[in-house]
Formats: sequence, C-alpha cells, structure tokens
Amino acid sequence: MDTKRNTALVVGANGVIGTNLINYLEQLGNWDIIGLSRRGGPDNGQTRYVGVDLLDAEDTRKQLAALTTVTHVFYAAYQDRGSWAELVAPNVAMLVNVVNAIEPVAPNLQHVSLMQGYKVYGAHLGPFKTPARETDGGMHMPPEFNVDQQKFLEEKQRGKQWTWSAIRPSVVGGTAVGNPMNLAMVIAVYATISKKLGIPLRFPGKPGAYDKLMEMTDAGLLAKATVWAATSPQGANQAFNINNGDLFRWNDMWPKIARYFDMEVAAPLPMPLQTVMADKEELWKAIQEEKGLDPYSYRELSSWGFGDFVFSWDYDFFADGSKARRMGFHEYVDTEQMFYDLFDELRKKKIIP
Repeated sequence: MDTKRNTALVVGANGVIGTNLINYLEQLGNWDIIGLSRRGGPDNGQTRYVGVDLLDAEDTRKQLAALTTVTHVFYAAYQDRGSWAELVAPNVAMLVNVVNAIEPVAPNLQHVSLMQGYKVYGAHLGPFKTPARETDGGMHMPPEFNVDQQKFLEEKQRGKQWTWSAIRPSVVGGTAVGNPMNLAMVIAVYATISKKLGIPLRFPGKPGAYDKLMEMTDAGLLAKATVWAATSPQGANQAFNINNGDLFRWNDMWPKIARYFDMEVAAPLPMPLQTVMADKEELWKAIQEEKGLDPYSYRELSSWGFGDFVFSWDYDFFADGSKARRMGFHEYVDTEQMFYDLFDELRKKKIIP
C-alpha cells in the first residue's frame, strides 16, 4: 500500500466548504495541509495558512512559489458580485491564477478538485431538468462561471499527469461564520429573533416554494466525497453530483425546525429577509448580551440574501447523486437530522442561545 503523505492545498480555506474539508483532512492524519484565503489564519500544527489575494496573479505566484510539495489542489474559493455575469471574471481569474502558479512549482501535482454547484444546470435561473445528471451541465445560456472554470481545467489538463474532478453539491449545510451562503445560520438566527419577538416561525419564501422538492448537502459528507473523488481512480476527470441522498419539502421540514426551537409555526408569509431583518442588529446584540453568546457581528451571521434566494425556488431543486455512489462513494446523511446537528453545533459554539 502507498503510505506516502500527500499535501493538500485548500483554496478558500475559511469558507463553510473549506473549513469542513480541512477538518476532515486533519482527521485522516496522512495529509499535510495548506489553507489559502484572503484572511489567512493561525497555524495549528496540522494546517498552515497563507494569506493571498487570488485576484492578483503576481501575488498568487509569489505566495505559492514555495509550495513545491503540493499533490492535491482543492479549489473552493468564491467571490460574490452583483450579477451572474459579473461573477464570471473574478471567479475564473482566481482559479486560473492558482493553477498557473502551482503547476510549474509542484512536480508531484496529482489532482485539482473544483467545487461547483447546480448553477452548472441553470438552477439559479429558474426551473431546470430534475433530477439533473452530470451530463446535463453547461446546457443553458451563458455566462456562468462554474462552466467556464471547468472548461479551463479540461483544457489545461490535456496531456498532463494530473487529473481533475468537478464536485457539484446542492445547498451546503455547515456552521462556518462569515459565509455568504449559510442556510442553517439563516434559519437559526431568523428563528432566534422571531422567538425573542414572541411571534411564530413563518416560512418567509415564495408561496410556491413551500411544497417543492428540495435536497441539501452536509458539509461533512461533501468533504468526504471531495477527497474520495480526488484520490480514487474513478474520480479522474469526472464530475459528480454530491447530495445527502434524500429529498424533503419545506412544508414538512419547517414545522420540525419550529419544534426544535420550541416555537409555534404559522402559515407561510412571503417577506424579503434582506428587508425585514435589516433593522434587527440592535435586537441581536441584546440577545447576545442576555444569553451570553459570543459577540459575532450581526453582519458576520447574516446571509439574508442567500436565504431569500433559496426560499424563492418555487420549482423542484434536486440532482441525481447516483453516479458517485455507483462508482464507489456510498455515504449518505439524513437531512432532518443534519439540521438538528447543525443547530446543536451553533448552540455549542454560543452563536445562538
């Protein structure tokens, strides 16, 4: 058996996906880990962090020049912008800068893993073919950065020793703070504030979204699948939908979430969270003080725009995850239990009471 240690370069190390990936790699014990992000981070003996501006090609080259032992790149960085079209340039540029910087200096590079999502299927635009299969990717009108990123990797890899994989999760369930796409945090903070105000927990999305089929991807499950695809021969130059393996509807899940928070549930009431939660910062500070919570800023804990986005899907939102399972990845997660576990973790971290 090959006992050589691998070196992982985790790009986007402080996001919900990157954080869970690093935690999983640390548990495995046979990885040296380097985390890349704008903020950097404190080294902990297993993982060292490098702060870098990935939009700056020269800075990226400079910061990555010494990373000669890297064997696997796990790319999960993301830059938010105002429109879908504006997302393309920065998000493609960051991937290009990383690969162009690491490939010449890391002679033992084996794999580049690209984190994507269902935008590949046009899921962000409106109703899309469900269940979406990996072969359905890139069939909608551009621009779309996930599609362009994969095209770059495919072309860059031709004739090379290293391989790539594209990982396509659904909405990711995790607890990382300061992440712009954290649905569990949205629900937990929204429920906490609703409870403080003495009002029932109402689903705030579009009326048609309440009974549509949904799925999610647990961040821990995603980490396992990502490493599996990056280290298994079956994962070479392949795309994989990665999801928990079950489906749900909000009209069934929402009352269960209300029960978790010991709240009454009432009929859905469409309301944009970005608007109705904009003035709740002082109330949140009062809750933090009263309950002895850690003093994270309201901004760090607010992903209201993402909540509005997810709760607006008045169409089925799921993909076929059987390809990964047919090829050897057999993990699954119960989504209802995932929500409870995430809320428990937010309580343990003193983010919510």
